[in-house]
Amino acid sequence: MNLSASFTFIRFQMKVYLFLCLMYWTRTENKRPCLKFSKLSVTDSFRDLFKPQIAMFLIMYTRNNLSCGEPLFGQNNSLSINFDMNKKTVWLIHGYRPTGSIPAWLQNFRRILLIQDDINVIVVDWNRGATTFIYNRAVKNARKVSAALSECIQRLLKHGASLDNFHFIGMSLGAHISGFVGKKFHGQLGRITGLDPAGPNFSGKPSNARLDYTDAKFVDVIHSDTDALGIEEPLGHIDFYPNGGVEQPGCPKSIFSGIKFIKCDHQRAVYLFMATLETKCNFISFPCRSYEDYKTGLCMDCENFKKKSCPSLGIQAEQWKDILKERAEKSLKTIAFLDTADKNPFCTYYFVFSIILDSTLKDGYIALKLLNQVGVLEEPKLYEEKKSFYKYRETKILARFLNDVNISSIGLAYYQSSNRLCSTCKYNIRRFMLKSLTFPERPPICKYDFILKENEEVFFTPCICKPEET
Repeated sequence: MNLSASFTFIRFQMKVYLFLCLMYWTRTENKRPCLKFSKLSVTDSFRDLFKPQIAMFLIMYTRNNLSCGEPLFGQNNSLSINFDMNKKTVWLIHGYRPTGSIPAWLQNFRRILLIQDDINVIVVDWNRGATTFIYNRAVKNARKVSAALSECIQRLLKHGASLDNFHFIGMSLGAHISGFVGKKFHGQLGRITGLDPAGPNFSGKPSNARLDYTDAKFVDVIHSDTDALGIEEPLGHIDFYPNGGVEQPGCPKSIFSGIKFIKCDHQRAVYLFMATLETKCNFISFPCRSYEDYKTGLCMDCENFKKKSCPSLGIQAEQWKDILKERAEKSLKTIAFLDTADKNPFCTYYFVFSIILDSTLKDGYIALKLLNQVGVLEEPKLYEEKKSFYKYRETKILARFLNDVNISSIGLAYYQSSNRLCSTCKYNIRRFMLKSLTFPERPPICKYDFILKENEEVFFTPCICKPEET
């Protein structure tokens, strides 16, 4: 073998060696264990009574590592190669965990976030600190976690990250942790979403001791358990109170239902927010002074909120950020109400219908039904402002359906509230209009100049309203 051939053979051997080394390194990297959420137990809560513990781990997920969490920071303060500075970053922060279990909603929440959008998701695991029988200790640990988290964010900023790209989503105590972090950065975080922020030890406290709308450029809050584990006071630029913020439909009403009786209402805020990511449901809400006013139909008009569109609970709430911030600067609290279904995905569908008559009707009420394309009747829950209809004056009534209806015909009837019966009474309806509030882009439908007999239901096929009335 000549000298040239020898060098060629040596170079070939070196390439093979380097290739094998690269393959081994790649396989080793692929076999790197996934970083998992701390799974603790009641035993750890007992230990905490005598030896308090606290630790925080940041578990990062992206579409490149959808199901295998990895540490946000590596050795020597290095940043994970999967973290993208130019993308939005969602921080998920859990709350008090007296039994140490992994939050049931956590895995699905971060999964649907990544399906919805190409972002960075960071799970803030402070289970060692939340797992204790002493709630006050967990509250104090929440402050410590916010301080440690703020230091990590400072490191991210040095790498080139932007606070404006950060969206903190905190459940219960996690909502207040988000607020404490926001205070550290003087309200420059992009968004904080509080999911039923914890009430005990926070109710009635000043803004510097809890989540507040000044903690981020936009703060939205969902209150679902205001009479027990959650806080009642409005905290954000907008505060949503589904089903009045107290008892959630579908949750157990008896203490004999066990742990679900305690946590179902509290956790409903989480599942409602998740539903806005998983489904096409539009959870519109109605800004109003009180739930009682909302239930009587006094707050169905949303002209002050973005072209007749009522603000939506959940991920879409940020679309109303500008108008909500303007209201907050004028010290106008925006509290909004809506009703939901009793099970996932909790969707309901709102319509407003209006009637103009040629005469005045008092002490009566309207019944409405919709018939869909396959002949199935849908009857709504009606929120009646009043039971009187005045001559030539438009009367509006809010209606909520459990299903979205592809309308083929409409059933309408008028009944007297008193015992007086009038089989010959007839009323001329100048105009009937039905408009979807859940989907305001849909054109309203109308029926003009028809007769409504008392105590007699009439069905009619509507048409698109005249342009001047839409």
